[in-house]
Amino acid sequence: MNTDENTTQDKILLPAIITVSDLAQRLGLGNAQVVSELMKNGVMATVNEQIDYDTAEIIAHELGVEVDKEPEVEEQRPSTEKKKEEGTTQESSKHTRPPIVAVMGHVDHGKTSLLDALRKTEVAKGEAGGITQHIGAYQIEKNNRVVTFLDTPGHEAFAALREHGAKTCDVAIIVVAADDGVKPQTREAIDHAKAAGVSIVIAINKIDKSGADPNRVKQELTEIGVQPDDWGGDIPCVEVSAKTGDNLDKLVDVVLLVADILEPNAVYSGLANGVVVESHLETGRGPVVTLLLQNGEINVGDWIVVGKSFGKIRSLENYKGEKIKKATPAMPAIISGLKELPVFGDWFEEVENEKIAKDWINTQTRKASFKSLTSPKSMNSSDITRAVIEGKVKELAVLVKADTQGSLESLVSSLESAGNEEVRVKIISSGIGDITESDINTANAGNAIILGFNISISAAVNQLAKRSSVDFKLYKIIYELLDDVRDWLSSLLPPEIIETEHAKLKILGVFKTTKNLVICGGKVLSGKITPDLDVKIISKKEQIGTGKLTSLQKNKELSKEVVEGEECGLSIETNTTISEGDEIVFYSVESKARKL
Repeated sequence: MNTDENTTQDKILLPAIITVSDLAQRLGLGNAQVVSELMKNGVMATVNEQIDYDTAEIIAHELGVEVDKEPEVEEQRPSTEKKKEEGTTQESSKHTRPPIVAVMGHVDHGKTSLLDALRKTEVAKGEAGGITQHIGAYQIEKNNRVVTFLDTPGHEAFAALREHGAKTCDVAIIVVAADDGVKPQTREAIDHAKAAGVSIVIAINKIDKSGADPNRVKQELTEIGVQPDDWGGDIPCVEVSAKTGDNLDKLVDVVLLVADILEPNAVYSGLANGVVVESHLETGRGPVVTLLLQNGEINVGDWIVVGKSFGKIRSLENYKGEKIKKATPAMPAIISGLKELPVFGDWFEEVENEKIAKDWINTQTRKASFKSLTSPKSMNSSDITRAVIEGKVKELAVLVKADTQGSLESLVSSLESAGNEEVRVKIISSGIGDITESDINTANAGNAIILGFNISISAAVNQLAKRSSVDFKLYKIIYELLDDVRDWLSSLLPPEIIETEHAKLKILGVFKTTKNLVICGGKVLSGKITPDLDVKIISKKEQIGTGKLTSLQKNKELSKEVVEGEECGLSIETNTTISEGDEIVFYSVESKARKL
């Protein structure tokens, strides 16, 4: 007989996520016993909460039970090929696709006007206040080559959209006004582009304006780690004017040159996939969504799944609103037919029929439930303790604003020295002045609390904070701020686990043994036994298992306590074999908050 095979068969199989109560049931142990073991390992979870397999495996091992992961049922996903007609060869190969370019930068530095000039349209005039309020996807053609552009918002209230734009593209054009220079959102756009791993091209715009100083812009760029190519670096810089059209052709040529180095490609045959770049509800059409295809092609009548929704494509248009027969990689496609409205950034995939779409959505819902166990969420101060106990937080993220530079430096220094080797303050941003919309968006993106010293917040920004679930605290006295931070850091410390022994008992007889339950009797050697205590099973002075006292009897009647010298009947929930002469130790576990 194969011993390894036998061992594997004896292991208890567990899913990727499992509730504490289900874990206890599968392990043949009491709920309290499993909760207690979780607490010992720094995880505070109730019987109805979920834990992942890795945590369950550790707990099971501590309790002396061997487990293994249930084999995942293969998700029914779109195949990599799509058979459009009978007899089509089912082979997918990659071909060069148009480059996808995001245009980013500071508000009012001329991003949309630049695209407007490139596309010879009037998009900028249609925007509220001349500021882009959405993500748009467009295409231009030069020298028989197509380039796809994403026009991303530059206003500070749309930081999330800018980040999305950078993560969707191959090349990021960072627009900097020659008369205004590098601004905070310029730096932010560059950071987003670098984080997304895309190539950067700098467009120094508005060179036609008085006061334009491209060299000053290049100097400021070098100061933030961006070295222009004509200054010995590797970042292309092109001086342009969206107003006069100067050097626009050169800008497109540079983008195409960078794209040639990148060699972006895609699979043109087969089932399509890609990302949502815009969506809205339209009367008579329902959800109308702009998709940017990454691979494959879509046609009217195809089924797709996107985000938490799915549907059959009823209409298909290009970015100009013209009906088209099919959409291919890097092409913006406007579709209708989805059941619900997705959001920008949602990934879409084409599937072969409605059944696969529904099944896949159900699978994604389950996976989203699992992902929510570990993914970071916006939090306020009251959420911190729970978040760290669940293993979601290792540090306290804060954004600091103060009235003066001196106060700010003092605060930053004090906060950086707070904490210990287990918990610390992470300052994601700091600055002078009142709390702004940009601060709210930065704190939201970084899951941070805003700490303000001798400053204020406007009603509009306050409302944005509420909508974004961003917590902020304003202080007039610096030590009160520091005291609160220390309290929050203390709450981040894993609790001290205190185990209290209540009684010992010697087994005089075992009356019934099942897989998960032992009914036995014994005499109390010391202490007092009460119902619902956890137990350790001792045989020949060594612990051989654990369990949970589920029933206590004295004189054949249920009892609330049995004291030293008395005999009693016990029902112990355990999967450990108990024998006459073994000792049972009764104990309880509690957690105690720690302080810095």
